[in-house]
Amino acid sequence: MNHKHFLAAYAVLAGAPLLAQAQAVPAAADASAAGAVPGESAAVPASVVVTGSRIPRAGLEGPSAVTVIKGEDITRQGYKNVFDALNNQVQNSGFTQGADYGNTFTPSANTISLRGLGPNHTLVLLNGRRLADFPIAYDGTVNFTNLANIPSSIVERIEILSGGASAIYGSDAVAGVVNIILKKRFDGVDVNLKAGGTSRGGGAERRLQVTGGRQFDRLSTVFSLEIDDRNPIAATQRDFMAVRQGTPTNVLSRRDASAGRYVDPGATCAALGNLFGASVGSYASRTGSYCASNKVSPTYWSVQTQNLSKNAFASATYELDQDTTLSADVLLGRNDTRNNTRGPSWTSSSLNGSYFLNRNTGRYEAWTRYISPEEMGGVARYDRLWQDDTAAIALGAHGIFRGTGWKWETGYSASWYGSRNTAPRALANIDSFFLGPKLGLDANGIAIYAPDPARLATRLTAAEFDGITGATKSDDESWTHTLSASANGELLRLPAGPLQLAVVAEAGRQGFANRPDARIGEGVFNLATSGSVVTAGTRNRYAAGTEASIPLHEILSATLAGRYDRYEFAGRSNGKFTYNGGLELRPARELLVRANYATSFRAPDMNYIYKARGTGYYASTTDYYRCGLAGQPLAGCEFAKVSPGADYVQYGSADLKPEQGKSYGTGIVWSPSSSFDASVDYWNIRIDDLVTNLSDDQLLRDEAACRLGAQDIASPTCVDALARVTRFAANSPVRPGEIKEIRVNPINAAQQQSSGIDVSARYALRTAGYGIFTLRGNYSKTLTRRSRQFAGDAVKDDLHSLDSVDWPDKLAASLAWERGALGATLFATRYGKIPNSAQDGYLSPTTLVNASVVYRVSDRLTLSAIVNNLFNHIKYDSTGGWPNYAVGNYSPAGRTGWVELNYHFGI
Repeated sequence: MNHKHFLAAYAVLAGAPLLAQAQAVPAAADASAAGAVPGESAAVPASVVVTGSRIPRAGLEGPSAVTVIKGEDITRQGYKNVFDALNNQVQNSGFTQGADYGNTFTPSANTISLRGLGPNHTLVLLNGRRLADFPIAYDGTVNFTNLANIPSSIVERIEILSGGASAIYGSDAVAGVVNIILKKRFDGVDVNLKAGGTSRGGGAERRLQVTGGRQFDRLSTVFSLEIDDRNPIAATQRDFMAVRQGTPTNVLSRRDASAGRYVDPGATCAALGNLFGASVGSYASRTGSYCASNKVSPTYWSVQTQNLSKNAFASATYELDQDTTLSADVLLGRNDTRNNTRGPSWTSSSLNGSYFLNRNTGRYEAWTRYISPEEMGGVARYDRLWQDDTAAIALGAHGIFRGTGWKWETGYSASWYGSRNTAPRALANIDSFFLGPKLGLDANGIAIYAPDPARLATRLTAAEFDGITGATKSDDESWTHTLSASANGELLRLPAGPLQLAVVAEAGRQGFANRPDARIGEGVFNLATSGSVVTAGTRNRYAAGTEASIPLHEILSATLAGRYDRYEFAGRSNGKFTYNGGLELRPARELLVRANYATSFRAPDMNYIYKARGTGYYASTTDYYRCGLAGQPLAGCEFAKVSPGADYVQYGSADLKPEQGKSYGTGIVWSPSSSFDASVDYWNIRIDDLVTNLSDDQLLRDEAACRLGAQDIASPTCVDALARVTRFAANSPVRPGEIKEIRVNPINAAQQQSSGIDVSARYALRTAGYGIFTLRGNYSKTLTRRSRQFAGDAVKDDLHSLDSVDWPDKLAASLAWERGALGATLFATRYGKIPNSAQDGYLSPTTLVNASVVYRVSDRLTLSAIVNNLFNHIKYDSTGGWPNYAVGNYSPAGRTGWVELNYHFGI
């Protein structure tokens, strides 16, 4: 990390509380008022800092609901890792494109979307500290935190706070906060081995974890090492998607660009018939015939990435004296990912309209050729590779101001994330390989060739393929540094109890850089030179805040918090004050009634601000307008999911305003005994001035609705969509009516709002001879989800819209049983209905069940068996055509099973 650290400032900041402590003069009266004896830290009552507050409290109840996932729950409930545990929580109702989504910008990363408000509106913390963003923007638009590199063996618990918390944590905490808390103490060494795979084939996984720790008088140490190796799953390994139904993929074609019709390939298709598993044949479309195969897409598609991850964690705490403790921890990770989302295809003059003037025919023509695995030496030859490295370090000190009972903490944390991508690309000579030498330009600047059709129809050799392809290498990184100091304690004693106060000050700096391969700008590859532009930026952050816990009555207490954050970036600055308040009413010991209100904000993502103007093309696009004009359903439309897709122009904006958030909620918690508790909470979150990068797919849907009369063409949304999607004229001599370009950029949208209820319950039955049964249930239902892109638009009901991909409701329930050395858990998640791929109906709700059995052979040895998706259920959806399942919402893996062995050495 060759960045400017704040070590000098840290030394001053860390030393200030020590200096104050040394200068403090104990006073008997002060000690009595604080309820503590000077110099006796053991007199301080046990408490815990809960996510959402900087004031320690005796329990997890508070004015806002906090969900806790214990470390042992990750295995017990069938979760694969930290991400899997968070992804299955009922509050995580938003659709996200994860590592196994397919052709994404971030196939080596996983993230969540609390309340369906997007991955950039959930703040993810590690031990209360911020982590560096994933270097590449999610979906090419927003910054987010990757959850794929945290070893589960070292997790103590995970706390999830729903709702705005900017008054405590600053920017990003709009939908909620996820705080992953790692273990600080461990005795002995645990070795954990885990292995398994899927019953349908592929996806085998092996994992080794070594976790240990030891106490040396005042020194406590903890360490963890993890290696996880996972095989990929190819689309061809799932029978329901091994062959693409509907319109097959174009393998070879010659198209008269002026007439808009294909030139009959004659016997060419038969000559290539042995490619793609002997599936190539002639296909007759409405605009002529071409060579095609229905196995191209499955051949070049990984439905689960291949992944090898290596993670290491080490932590140490040292009790300098009875009042002061020093701490340090470091987390390192290495993640190697491989996947394939589409093979090598070529379209003539792709950088200049995708057509050329054929001197032999006198016509403008567009030629296409898809290269098969048989020609290039196997599918893996065109895999994309990612090499991700992470590092996070934290240095800190905490203790008690002697004689006051006030606790203090100060620290420095730094986090860095580097990602290197190797992607196969066509070289700049590929046009001349298929078309022969370029003979100049016509009066309109269109390239002229005199190609031999036999070259297009000739099978390539591996050597020829190597001569027309190479690989680009991009290097991306992000980093963040934070200095912080905080203190909390009793300010004064009120009639109903002590008024507690916490104060915090923070300073931070973060940055990122996306460095594409410089050879793109040098013309080495058949890519637009604008794709070589480096995008980079930094910003500074300063904050100060305070929080108070106020006892108003013996049964009523309040919390108030306020914080001011200031960001400096791109020659400008933004400041924002946020606040929140909460009430807790306890009319009886077993009953808690709570309410909260909070404001929040999010500074514009750096990717939105610094994104350089870029051009390129989408992996695939669906032309909804042309499908509508032709009267073709999406499942069989020849203009649906066309690859490569439409060209785009994309850029950032330094003029974006911060988002403004408001949230409130109320709830009740009933806990009549240690065996039963239940809670019901209502939540409501609103975001104004929402920053969003316009979706190409949504723009095309809007454009089609406007042009086809389904939406008012004079509405602000229609005016904007029609200006952004430009087309060739219907009578154009080339590509008539086709999409010419899609222009996208970030904007401050008008608003987004969501509300719902959360319900949770737990019941434990302790029997004399049959063991302990524990039943848990969590349910979340979204009541409203509305948005408005422009101020003049009507409010859109996203919850009931057929273009929504978020879960409207989610239920998670588990039944655990323990008796002596044996334990078992059944865990079920029910997902509510979602629109189908064609967006003309709904997929029914689906329940997936996990099961685990744990047997403690001895005090040292434990054996476990875990089965995910016990009933091998896959949610099929062929309404949108291949790949015939709800991508992103469900997995095509099917039943997955593991066996796990854990052996404890030492105490």
